[in-house]
Amino acid sequence: MSEVLSEELFELLNGRDLSKKQHAAMMLLTVSEDMWPHTAMVSAGEVLALSETELRFAIWPHTETTNNMKRTQKAMLVVVYKGKVNYMKLTLEELPDLLRPKYERARFAAKIESVRTDIAKYADITSGVTIQLKDPEAALERWKGTLEELKK
Repeated sequence: MSEVLSEELFELLNGRDLSKKQHAAMMLLTVSEDMWPHTAMVSAGEVLALSETELRFAIWPHTETTNNMKRTQKAMLVVVYKGKVNYMKLTLEELPDLLRPKYERARFAAKIESVRTDIAKYADITSGVTIQLKDPEAALERWKGTLEELKK
């Protein structure tokens, strides 16, 4: 167990080369008010690693995920990447709204509390959740703008 991102995960979440990362999807887990797990999918255009210990998230506002993140200030990010499953426990802080953002999102700073990496000894993990963007050009442009706004 670690408290920092591996070089591989930092490379995935660094906000660069988004066209090469457009098929990667990650699971963001929160806990609902009635104490059930809640899963949302996020992309490389919604998560930004500022450092090996700090992430930022841009989440659609007014969703159950956003409400859960605000209420509990905790989440888990599950990333399947390069043959490994990574489970990141996060503490969250809601960031202030931007004045006239290009893309309206709830923004969160996340401190990595722990990273557990799972590798199967008896099998190779060949993929995680992958997506096919319907309009890659528009999505990648939106992702670039969203990630730029997360830096503020």
